[in-house]
Amino acid sequence: MTVWLVVSILALILSPLAWLRPSRKQSRQMDLRLEARRAGLGMQLAPQQWPHWLEKQPPSPCPQYHCARRAGRTDTWSYWQASPGVWSNQWREACAEPRLLAVFSGLPESVYKVEADPRMLAIYWGERGDEQVVQTIKDALTALA
Repeated sequence: MTVWLVVSILALILSPLAWLRPSRKQSRQMDLRLEARRAGLGMQLAPQQWPHWLEKQPPSPCPQYHCARRAGRTDTWSYWQASPGVWSNQWREACAEPRLLAVFSGLPESVYKVEADPRMLAIYWGERGDEQVVQTIKDALTALA
């Protein structure tokens, strides 16, 4: 009887330690973020206000993977993936630039937004997939830089 009482007390004391262990989803996200860091990409959780017309509202803050642009680039743009393979700007006009469409077509369905400003390129991604998707995102950012 005393043994069971001691075992029960130890289990009660040690059970909160299981809560500190990351879940499978959190472990997978950490692995993807480390892979992105190894590939030379920056990552941060960026708060966003998403357009109301998106089919599925992305999370806010959303994981943003980014890299620097080449010097001399002054164009700025933002495109949202309204539905799989359909890229629209803030006025819901379809992307008509062939160079951008060629790159966007290789991105996974879990990418919500791609944007560029004079200093950086960013992809907002739902972090679904494996390390191969991180390489696809890196290739897309490199092609657009």
